[in-house]
Amino acid sequence: MGRLLADRTVRWLILGQLCAILGDTMLWLVAGIWVKELTGSNSAAAFTFFLVIVGTLCAPVGGMTADRYRRRPLLMGLYLGTAAVVASLLLVQDSGQIWLIYVVMLLYGLSYSFVDPAQAAFLRVLVPEEQLPDANALTQTVKQGLRLISPIAGAGLYAALGAHAVVAVNIALMLAAVAFLTAVRHQESAPERSGDSWLREITEGVRHLARTVVLRQLTIASALTMVAMGLAETVGLAVVDDGLGRAPSFLGVLLAGQGAGAIAAGLTAARIGRRIGEGMLVALGMVAFAAGALLQTVPAVAAVATGMVLCGASLPWIAVGLTTVGLRHTAPELVGRVYSGFNLMMTLPQMLAMACGAALIAVVNFKVLLVAMAAVVLAAAGYLFTRQEQRWKAPTAPVDTAREPVREADPV
Repeated sequence: MGRLLADRTVRWLILGQLCAILGDTMLWLVAGIWVKELTGSNSAAAFTFFLVIVGTLCAPVGGMTADRYRRRPLLMGLYLGTAAVVASLLLVQDSGQIWLIYVVMLLYGLSYSFVDPAQAAFLRVLVPEEQLPDANALTQTVKQGLRLISPIAGAGLYAALGAHAVVAVNIALMLAAVAFLTAVRHQESAPERSGDSWLREITEGVRHLARTVVLRQLTIASALTMVAMGLAETVGLAVVDDGLGRAPSFLGVLLAGQGAGAIAAGLTAARIGRRIGEGMLVALGMVAFAAGALLQTVPAVAAVATGMVLCGASLPWIAVGLTTVGLRHTAPELVGRVYSGFNLMMTLPQMLAMACGAALIAVVNFKVLLVAMAAVVLAAAGYLFTRQEQRWKAPTAPVDTAREPVREADPV
């Protein structure tokens, strides 16, 4: 990573992303706390998170936009627009204006339907292919570190100075992200239009995932994994309460361990991926998650804490492997749509699993759910371990497989 950070252009880009992620994670948590305080309703507070997720479902449109326009000015415009939307939260004074918080959070999620694919596409053109694993590992390490710190910082700032202070910090961070992007020196030509219909262009990312064997296999396995991860969102409190007999607040301690595992995994992801291949890195992450889920069935703090660390480690390994393989097998002009298409296909199973998990946890013992989660993810990992394509190693020269033809005999 040292050589990557020595590149001034990449360093400015990463710093810009750091600012945006910090503001993002602070606002997500504080918006829920704010609504809870104004209304006294848990369901009203949870609705803020739901609206953000709904906004991100526009990812295919965001991906197409990222592939149609130059990424640096697009990102700068998105950050400025997001800051302007968030600024309207300064008008909220009482429960009669909850609707404004809801609208802003929906638009916030919508903005990241465009920001995420644009960031991925810009990274693809800025970083040489041989450095993509390091770039993705660095990005994941930064994300996981901030997700460990920023909720605490946001909640503390909210308690000390109120919601408007958090809103002001979010706006400042978005403007800082724009400033860092201004410092990025890269001459990017405007992408050429394909001339295809709007429908064909917007679905090209998903079709690329379907026709590219290695990406199709990863998509299938990852969709299964996201079902288990969606269920995981509903069992945490049950593990703490029913399994360990601790107060709900103890979950925060366990989540800190999960964050530490994620940071450690982010620092090792590129090295492990080069040694065993990124496809195998994804499978290894899935095994770590399954092992972590099984350990959480043991009624002992040490076992559960170890399980949380393993679950945390699984996330960067999976994300770095997926992103690196995806970028390597996708032409730059298609990255936005492939990235957003993959995100959409992961988000939908996770959302459905979260909804099912919320109902199941009331009637099914949490240990049964954890074992089921582990079984599903181990099946996904086993599928990848048996696919020869996932053992593919990075070539010394870039390979353009963006237009790989469909073959009837392609393995699944």
